[in-house]
Amino acid sequence: MREAKDRVRAAIKNAGFVFPAKRITVNLAPADLKKEGPVYDLAISLGILASTEQIDYGLVDGYVFLGELSLDGSIRGINGVLPRVSLLPYDGCGQVVVPAENADEAALIQGINVYPATNLISLIRHLQGKKPIEPHAVDTHKFWNGRRVIADMSEVRGQLAVKRALEVAAAGGHNILMLGSPGSGKTMLARRLPGILPELSLAEALEVTNLYSLAGLLQPGKPLVTERPFRSPHHNISTSALVGGGKYPRPGEISLAHLGVLFLDEVAEFKKDALESLRQPLEDGVVTISRVHASVTYPARIMLVASMNPCPCGFLGDAERECNCTPGQVQRYLHRLSGPLLDRIDLHIDVPRLSYDDLVQSPPGEASETIRRRVQRAREIQYSRFGPDAVNAVMSPAQLKKYCRMDKEGAGLLRTAFERLSLSARSYNKIIKVARTLADLSASEDIRAEHIAEAIQYRSMERKYWQ
Repeated sequence: MREAKDRVRAAIKNAGFVFPAKRITVNLAPADLKKEGPVYDLAISLGILASTEQIDYGLVDGYVFLGELSLDGSIRGINGVLPRVSLLPYDGCGQVVVPAENADEAALIQGINVYPATNLISLIRHLQGKKPIEPHAVDTHKFWNGRRVIADMSEVRGQLAVKRALEVAAAGGHNILMLGSPGSGKTMLARRLPGILPELSLAEALEVTNLYSLAGLLQPGKPLVTERPFRSPHHNISTSALVGGGKYPRPGEISLAHLGVLFLDEVAEFKKDALESLRQPLEDGVVTISRVHASVTYPARIMLVASMNPCPCGFLGDAERECNCTPGQVQRYLHRLSGPLLDRIDLHIDVPRLSYDDLVQSPPGEASETIRRRVQRAREIQYSRFGPDAVNAVMSPAQLKKYCRMDKEGAGLLRTAFERLSLSARSYNKIIKVARTLADLSASEDIRAEHIAEAIQYRSMERKYWQ
């Protein structure tokens, strides 16, 4: 902000106006809220010109001005335009001036006149009515260029059980843990998960775009994020980078995966405090960052997809290679995932190593588009039940009671599993939610015993490895 003094002074002089040779105080209210960034440059310069009567003060009335000034008076793009402009209709503001490179992004908000400005001189001519700037408009449909599926499920040989588990996870928005030896295909499968997820709606796309705009990650010429995010941070990532933070809070990887997939490859290698920071977002769907200067809450409704080896060497239980880890090493490695975090992962699936015959002779699997249509039908059932964008994974206790009716056989099976597997109350609810998704995939109104049995199967690894 202190550097704005020099930018504004130079821009005003180079635009042909006079910078007053006296002390100037710019009041940015409220004073207790810390300001940062160059977003205020344009507003400060126009305020100075109006207060020194070089332009009529009435010309700027009713406008909101956003933009960074260069020394020559040109207006440069800034981050976070979309979330700022999206608040204007609630404040009764109908006109906003933004840098030309941010015009498409700002015009995504309906009911606002967006004026793209390239430099201070052309903006003042517009305000004076000498050379008006036409309001900018965009057609959101032009940013949907068809669904891009770069990695297709049909490329994965075998692993039918794992593909089924990923389909269930996609249909109900469930978190999933894949455990298997190195080279069994965990990463390959995870990277194909976005291809079977439903497309974003316009409202969802705007939510994701808001976050990417704040983080400065929007691609040039593509102001709207139209594909579900897939974030795959390295295991040496810091807690602040994963959750979000900094002196002035910014979205982290969890929020950047909002309405998409957060993939933690080799999850046991992540720092313990970073993994434990996932607990609140997985439970509440938001992440709160508290700093001295501010406290910020970002949305974080994610699908967590985690993969790991069963032991440090990776070959525990492998049919071909012998594990050389001691029992103590295995237990310490597995317990890098705490019980509370493991409880928040709905599906646990074993990923076995493929044999040569499976790799060579297995026929191509189903295409991602075929699986996605089944997932879409299951999602539509959930939307009609809960409302837009709500899925089984986030059902409340009241909704569990209302929508998860089980037959007598299924209830008895669940009771037996609860007692024998020593399940927690959270695990019990997770099994019911997964069973509800399985019922939706088979278009069944009630949860049957077969759905409960399959849902219990997805919790069996917890007993096998962690107990």
